[in-house]
Amino acid sequence: MNTNIKRIAILGSTGSIGTQALNVIRRHKDRFAVEVLCAGSNADMLIRQALEFEPNAVAIADESKYTFVSETLQPRGIKVYAGEKAIVDLMEMSSIDLVLAAIVGFAGLRPTLHAIEYGHPIALANKETMVVAGSIVTEAALCHHVPILPVDSEHSAIFQCLIGENGVDKILLTASGGPFRGMTREQLATVTLDQALKHPNWSMGRKVTIDSASLMNKGLEVIEAKWLFGVEATDIEVVVHPQSVVHSMVQFCDGSIKAQLGVPTMETPIQFAFSFPERIESHLPRLDFTQCPNLTFEKPDRQTFRCLDLAYQAIARGGNMPCVMNAANEVAVQQFIDGSIGFLDIADCVESAMQQARFIANPSLEDLFETDKIIREPLTFKH
Repeated sequence: MNTNIKRIAILGSTGSIGTQALNVIRRHKDRFAVEVLCAGSNADMLIRQALEFEPNAVAIADESKYTFVSETLQPRGIKVYAGEKAIVDLMEMSSIDLVLAAIVGFAGLRPTLHAIEYGHPIALANKETMVVAGSIVTEAALCHHVPILPVDSEHSAIFQCLIGENGVDKILLTASGGPFRGMTREQLATVTLDQALKHPNWSMGRKVTIDSASLMNKGLEVIEAKWLFGVEATDIEVVVHPQSVVHSMVQFCDGSIKAQLGVPTMETPIQFAFSFPERIESHLPRLDFTQCPNLTFEKPDRQTFRCLDLAYQAIARGGNMPCVMNAANEVAVQQFIDGSIGFLDIADCVESAMQQARFIANPSLEDLFETDKIIREPLTFKH
């Protein structure tokens, strides 16, 4: 057995990031192996993944699926657990070398924080962890000497631009603009779920794709970048770049700008987080500049796509307000998916929650979990 192989725990293995991470591991079996797989409710896919990658343990959050999963995998010598607490507890395994935090939404906070407390480096794809509890998470990472390696393409780009640098003037966070770029509010009033899920450049899960369409995803990324890179949100400028070739940029105090470019695939930043501080060979497609002669940049339409400004407002106020914003957005996005509200109602729901929620200036972790719970309660807020 190669003792230099990095053993990875994947939180959210059946989602978009998780499946692409397994593609990276599949191509680099001499460097990476799967130690733990955790999924929400997709038992069939979790079983297929476990049979291929033979992890030490798997966990499924949906406890009703435990018997099905265990009867298939335990005869193969794979330990099987169920429930959200089991996922958190698995982060205590000393055999884990790196945790890929790819559970979508607020649900990813507790296991990620627990992994940090047990000294595991984090490859962070769950931006909500930093949005909701950035201060607590960064403090814990410093206390336990744990690196947090960004997996989002934009934050990976910024991270790569910052290596060996100082004198940051501002961060230029690029956005594709999503499927509705250029539309008016009148046009957005009648868009459908299917239209919202047709992202022009990226293959992502439903929640992230809808957030991209509303620009809330970019608002979440602004807040995440503040905590990851120690800058003020006012020093982070969002720039719409429809081609998604420039993944983000950093401007320095002398006016120089560094950018990270590449084809739009999440496997590249995933691989970089896995291999860091090395940069290893990849067989992914290379960027051909002759095929993209026009790289354009424009300001986001913050009046039409109000979620971006709501995110700036939340981080400017601080405290538990980003938690309020995030919870309200998760609820509203699910309501849009379910067909109970329209696309434009997402921003209205978030704004209403932010206006009515009890503000806590210096929330504890328990305060944040309570805030999230209250915001999610049915009929708590009128909109």
